[in-house]
Amino acid sequence: MGEELNRLPEDGAGGPQLSWGRRTTRFLREVLETILPAILIALLINVFIGQATRVEGQSMEPNLHTDQRLVVEKLSYRFHGPQRFDVVVLKLPQQGEELLIKRVVGLPGETVEIRNGIVHINGQPLEEPFLDVQTRPGRDNHVVVPPLHVYVLGDNRDHSNDSRSFGPVPIENIVGRAWFSYWPAENIGFVD
Repeated sequence: MGEELNRLPEDGAGGPQLSWGRRTTRFLREVLETILPAILIALLINVFIGQATRVEGQSMEPNLHTDQRLVVEKLSYRFHGPQRFDVVVLKLPQQGEELLIKRVVGLPGETVEIRNGIVHINGQPLEEPFLDVQTRPGRDNHVVVPPLHVYVLGDNRDHSNDSRSFGPVPIENIVGRAWFSYWPAENIGFVD
């Protein structure tokens, strides 16, 4: 009989019934063990690997459209610099918090010149098969891209605030490369 008094009542699942406080503590511990690591992993991914962003404006039409959703990957530029024709997301101090999306056309050390609506790199015309119209000249029609900078243009050249206005962009101002479009559904795919 003394043995029966020392046993705890069962909770119906074969184990002893826990007090409300112990159940709450166990639940909070399980939540912290599950949710906290998930939040930390999500933050690390967002800071170092990739993030979602939305296209605003018409500067990249017809290739990217207003309200199109993209994944921006941040990892590759830790191993190599931007490549010609990469579509990049950048943040410029003079633009405030607004992110810009542009295409890299000029690399460090290259001379970028726009003549008769055609971009020339080191004196040679640049083939740009993704364009629908020619490029209008900007403020600086002849620029040598400094080290650790790139020259960027929007695909919709008549409606783009780009390096023709604000000059070459420091590579450190590039958030990442536009990698994948996930919305709207008809635009799902890799960004060219």
